[in-house]
Amino acid sequence: MSEPRPPRRLFDGVRRALWSDPAKRRMTEQMPIIDDRLSQSIIDLAMRVAEVMLSIGASAKEVTLAALRITTAYGLRSVHVNVTFNSVILSDHRNGTGDPITLMRVVHSAAPDHAKLQRLQTLVNDIESGLPLHEAIGQFHAIRRTPFMYRAGVLVAVQALLAVAVAIMYGAGWVMLLSVLIAALGVALTQLGLARARVPLFFSQAAGAIVLTIMTVLISWLGSAGIEPFVGVRSSLVVSCGIVLMLAGLAVVGAAQDAIDGFSLTAGGRILDLTVMTMGVVVGILVGLEAARQLGVGLALPSDPLAFGSPLQQVTGSVIIAAAVAILNGSGLRIVVVSAVLGALGWAGAYVLGTLNGMPSSAAVFGGALVASFVGSVVSDRLRVPSVAVTTAAIIPMVPGAAVFRGLLGLVEAGTDLNHFILALDALFSAAMVGVALAAGATLGLVLGNPLRARIGGRRVALRAKARPVSGAGGTAAFEIVPTGAVKTKPIPAADVEEAPAAAEAEDPHPLTKPYDPTEDGPA
Repeated sequence: MSEPRPPRRLFDGVRRALWSDPAKRRMTEQMPIIDDRLSQSIIDLAMRVAEVMLSIGASAKEVTLAALRITTAYGLRSVHVNVTFNSVILSDHRNGTGDPITLMRVVHSAAPDHAKLQRLQTLVNDIESGLPLHEAIGQFHAIRRTPFMYRAGVLVAVQALLAVAVAIMYGAGWVMLLSVLIAALGVALTQLGLARARVPLFFSQAAGAIVLTIMTVLISWLGSAGIEPFVGVRSSLVVSCGIVLMLAGLAVVGAAQDAIDGFSLTAGGRILDLTVMTMGVVVGILVGLEAARQLGVGLALPSDPLAFGSPLQQVTGSVIIAAAVAILNGSGLRIVVVSAVLGALGWAGAYVLGTLNGMPSSAAVFGGALVASFVGSVVSDRLRVPSVAVTTAAIIPMVPGAAVFRGLLGLVEAGTDLNHFILALDALFSAAMVGVALAAGATLGLVLGNPLRARIGGRRVALRAKARPVSGAGGTAAFEIVPTGAVKTKPIPAADVEEAPAAAEAEDPHPLTKPYDPTEDGPA
């Protein structure tokens, strides 16, 4: 018969389960010795990579994690990263052994370039795999100077194709497809000319919306005059397709992801930027509609929302839209193919939830965006493509362009009719809810897929609370990704630590811990 456990041992077990023993915590750790010159070069590389990533469409969390991965790989484990909408700041306190090093770089606004983002993510992975610092610096400058993949003529043609794909989803005939193609070409050429003249994007969006409205009014006037083949053509479809075209470049996923990840300042700047660009479209449409009304050429307010075409037309249009958006964002062939597949998958999910199950449109697009974003986040690491690139392209087919135009047209045509005014506000509110659902579903899919992506990609994810940081890396990122390998589970004896030679005194010191030598290490 076993003896009863002494009360003291029982209390000790309860105490260990509730409280940690400070006496058993190691107060020191072996740290590499890195001189100030080399530390500055490491921080400068991480800062420049973060600045370029933020300017080409990466979220603030991905930028922060990339900077910390670079500094940690080169031995700096106490670096703090501060990412805002227009600046990146990196600071190393040097663990109290030297003067702090703090560098800042201003982020200039630029168009998304997902091919360059893909190369930068590959560079970060190579750095973690042991790429020397001077080679990493040279590769970064080569990536930074890489021009945009496609020429302006290709982008204009792809923009027109995107609008035509939206018309295909609505089952448009050849007359409407041709009208949408001409209108989209006009919008693309107008915005290209204004961009080369360095006109702010707000006015460029407004000018494109005016071109769309003029084309819509012209088709409506030809149809009302009895001119074939424009009789009975749904002229409002032109503006609906154009709205999707001009909203395709808005990084709504990145803005929502920054807000959810806790980067409030960056999210606020991006959301304000998105709002200003969207208001440019709204102002352009309102100006065009009011000008047409003053000239006596009005548009009839559709009583019902635009009906989609057959399921085959919807899937075909969604695939073309996702591929076109990927090309507009500067993606390579691999990202384009993945985006096309995810576009079809997301639309299929929204179709099943909305059309077959009868769920509201906002709930349906939330489910479709969630499915596409989750799958894209999981497969992106294996295919070596940025998850934000494929996610952004996949949700564009679900942008509510028709609802936005219907609400704006209702506001213009309402006048003193309170019922029409309420219907217009309801359409705009429904469109806003769909936009929020798209952003929320895409962001939630990325959040759910990140840990699974890390495990599939051969990495171990160490989740830890954000309020209890244990290092510079742990206090800035919600999770830290470390390579898999042999993990030591037994504590290192104190004698082994004391007898281990310092890194700078070893016969063959690590290239990150020895003093910087320009003749041997090359220019930094």
